[in-house]
Amino acid sequence: MKTLKKSVLAMMLALAAGTASADIAIGVTVSATGPGAALGAPQRTTAELFPDSLAGHKIQWILLDDATDPTQASRNVSKFLTQDKVDAVIGSSTTANTAAIVDAVVEARTPLMALAPIDLPAEKSRWVFRMPQNNRVMGEALVEHMKANGVKRLGIIGFADVYGDLWLQAIEPLLKEAGIELVASERFNRTDTSVMGQTIKIITSRPDAVLVVGGGTPAALPHVTLNERGYRGQIYQTHGAPSDAFLKVGGRNVEQGIFVAGPLLVWDQLPDGAATKDTIRQYVERYEGRFGKGTVSSFGGHMWDAWALLEDAIPRALKAAEPGTEAFRVALRDALETAREVVGVHGVYTMSPTDHFGHDRRSRVLIQVRDGKFELLSTASH
Repeated sequence: MKTLKKSVLAMMLALAAGTASADIAIGVTVSATGPGAALGAPQRTTAELFPDSLAGHKIQWILLDDATDPTQASRNVSKFLTQDKVDAVIGSSTTANTAAIVDAVVEARTPLMALAPIDLPAEKSRWVFRMPQNNRVMGEALVEHMKANGVKRLGIIGFADVYGDLWLQAIEPLLKEAGIELVASERFNRTDTSVMGQTIKIITSRPDAVLVVGGGTPAALPHVTLNERGYRGQIYQTHGAPSDAFLKVGGRNVEQGIFVAGPLLVWDQLPDGAATKDTIRQYVERYEGRFGKGTVSSFGGHMWDAWALLEDAIPRALKAAEPGTEAFRVALRDALETAREVVGVHGVYTMSPTDHFGHDRRSRVLIQVRDGKFELLSTASH
């Protein structure tokens, strides 16, 4: 009788194990420290707001810091894929770090929610979905403003890395179409403490305006140096730069600077009826309720949008396969690619086989620094 009872109990346990929902594992690597911390730190804290279950499945979040080091980002993702067997990866904060992890996720056939606006060939792009806006979409808004305000000659100083390369590739054709001459193009490193030589060369070329192509607080260095060297033309920045940390580092030297950005930073200045306003309000209330008033960052918003897309896609992927399998990862990839009108805090996402950014004009605004704050200059979208 005891043997029979043990057999029945074993069968019950086996049946229970067979019907239990498998956990969904998601690996997150961000630059919470290092030169990219202005981007990665709010992304990490945003991830702390995410739920621990969805559609009847527990979610296992594995959060790691890559310290703005591409090599460490690669190590983190290798761990996710080989040890943790994740179903998706989110990261990283900088373009260089993101570029360093692409090959691994593609080889493992695992969806990557990229937090940097990286461009890729079609075979790699298939597994990579980008949260930040496409550089061309954002560059169009900057060039339109330049042209409308009589800019004929432009100087550029940008990061000497993938981020700088991709922005140049995106904006040079736009400048040509607008009849704006690129008269100087200089580079600098994220860790540089001086860009005096580069800024002197740019000023000597006598541009009507200068575009700084950088991200986080390092993007403030050329802006400050140009101002201190007496440059009085308009200075523009990309969507990699604007944050409260940038304003603190730049101080009065970044006043009147014009930035292209997602709508999050100036959400309360958006017109009523703007596509993203209500969603942004919900994010801001949750984030500031946890971390304090005024702590929201544009970069944390990219992490929030990564979850918005996964939250939309995961239930659809679960209809095809169980988590922890290649079939589920493929189904998740397919579900992400068919996302339609998913409202985030940086725009409304509609993905397709040829567009893994998913943004339109609703994803951008132009903002200007006035009295130490970002003010809405133009919706450029809404």
